[in-house]
Amino acid sequence: MPSNVTRLRTPKPCPICGKPSVQQFHPFCSARCADVDLNRWLKGNYVIPGAASSADEDDADSSAQGEND
Repeated sequence: MPSNVTRLRTPKPCPICGKPSVQQFHPFCSARCADVDLNRWLKGNYVIPGAASSADEDDADSSAQGEND
């Protein structure tokens, strides 16, 4: 970042290792930390909760009916 540019916000620490973040890899400090985060998403370590879809409910209903038969 050029020296004559004023940052609007203070840099936050990297969510993976806690070092100061770098603009090039924002919000991470390095490509390595960005890759670690991506790997965690791909493995399913991070999950965004959501409402059950109707397809999930239909599957649960059909399996419950199969147990009652």
